[in-house]
Formats: sequence, C-alpha cells, structure tokens
Amino acid sequence: MTEHDLVVPVREGIANTQLRYALRSWAANLPHRRVWLIGYRPPWVADVGHVPTRQTGTKYANTTTAVRAAIEHPDITDRFILCNDDFFIMAPQPAELPVYHRGPVRDVEAYYATRGNGAYLRGLRETRDLLVGLGHPDPLSYELHVPLPVDKAGMLAALEAGRHLDVLHKRTAYGVLAGIGGEYMADVKVLRRGPRAFDTAAPFLSTMPDSFAHGHVGAHIRRAFPQACRYEGRGRR
Repeated sequence: MTEHDLVVPVREGIANTQLRYALRSWAANLPHRRVWLIGYRPPWVADVGHVPTRQTGTKYANTTTAVRAAIEHPDITDRFILCNDDFFIMAPQPAELPVYHRGPVRDVEAYYATRGNGAYLRGLRETRDLLVGLGHPDPLSYELHVPLPVDKAGMLAALEAGRHLDVLHKRTAYGVLAGIGGEYMADVKVLRRGPRAFDTAAPFLSTMPDSFAHGHVGAHIRRAFPQACRYEGRGRR
C-alpha cells in the first residue's frame, strides 16, 4: 500500500517545541512517506521537504496559502495527510488513516457562539452558508485537531469554491464537497493545564502553547516521546 506524505503548515519565527514532539509522535505512530513543512522550517528540523511561502496575511489566509502550495507542488503525493504542528499521535495508526468529523456544523456553531463572535465563528457561518448554497443543507464539520487525509483535486475544488471567504473553514469545505463521510469524534484540543483536562488513553491529542508548556497534557506527551527522532538534526535537540 502506498504511503502518503504529511503536509504541515508552520508559521514563522518560533522555536516550536510542540512541532518537535509532534514529529516524534508521527515518526513513531503515523505511517507516511515524507514530511513536508509548508511556510517556515525551524533550523533544528532535518530530513523533511520544505515549501517556503509568504506569510503576510491573517493566520487563516496563511494556512490557505500553505495548503494551496502543497496542492501545487509536484513532489507531494496526490493524497496527503494534512496536519497541524501541534497534533500528537499517541497510538499506532493504520496505513490508511480513518476520516473523522465533528458532527453537524450547527452543533459546532452553537458551541462557539457561547465563546464569543470572532473571526473563527464568522468563518464557520460563512462556510456553512456556502455549503448550504451548494446543496448541502446540514453539512458536517471537519474542524478537528486530528490529521485529515486529503486528495489534492478535491481540496483545490474546495479552495476555489470558497476563495471569496477570508476565513474559509478548509477542512469542512473539503470534507463536505468531496463527500468523504467519516466517523464522529469529539475534538481533542486540550485548553487547560489540569490533569482532568484530557484522556490519558486518547490516541490523538492537541494542545495550546500554555497547556503544552505548563500543563499535565504537555508532560504526558513529553514522557511518551523522550527520544529524538530522525527529523531532528544533530546538536539541535
């Protein structure tokens, strides 16, 4: 079975300890052909592909630019796994990674509506309206903090459909328009420091900078992957 590349948008100018441990977790538990960092490549990273991009917009625009750059790069596999630099794979995964969704967009919207009315929620609503207008009256959300298998052609079609939106929910647009289905999963992002903020048996975890640096979840991840992996250069560990 052909292994797929991992595509990881990375923002500029940070030490990115989360990326270090994410790479260790992918090397240990996520079958793949090659890792590609799109955007910034920290100087300590080794043995990865790198596609530099200009990062002059919002974080949403920059990640859209990164995904488009991955789609257009001929050396990246036509089917790739889209990751963030704070996705940790805590248990071995199959070569064909399952697809997960977060449930109906309406339920995710209700959750975020209790937390404010910022750009993310606006983008969620505009993406929902886009999908409803394209014939998907009750779309699913794919905005989970877990790796997502992506086909280049399908993601490109989603980006084109939503190119007029400044905060396109790319995963959701792709998942719905490409009809990928999948299995429901509650989101695994760990926002707080405490020991009860996460499931220690979870196969996937994601963190905030604070919960990774100072929380029980960060200590749990660091204990799980104490050894440097092939993606860390000598003398930079």
